[in-house]
Parts: sequence; C-alpha cells; structure tokens
Amino acid sequence: MAFGDSENDVEMLELAGIGYAMENAADEVKAVATALAPANSQAGVYQVLENWLEKEG
Repeated sequence: MAFGDSENDVEMLELAGIGYAMENAADEVKAVATALAPANSQAGVYQVLENWLEKEG
C-alpha cells in the first residue's frame, strides 16, 4: 500500500499492490492510483489506514 500526491509518486503507486492518490493529488497521480484517499489536510492517510485496520481486525 502506498500513498501519493505528486508526479514523482507515480512509479511508486504503479508498483504498489494498492496505490492511493490523495484527493488533492495531481491528475497524473489520480490516473494511475487504484483508490482515492481524503486530502492531506484531512488526515487522509490516517483515515485510510484506520479503516483498513478495522476491517482486518
């Protein structure tokens, strides 16, 4: 699982099993992501991880 918002994150998201683009990400990042996370300003990474851990638990 990886999270990104800038063009330099595209390769990382492509290689990750699950690639999240942040809501405020560049369009190029959103195009390669497998899912969308809330914006950085809304603690998006935290929200996704918390939901994922609740489902796994």
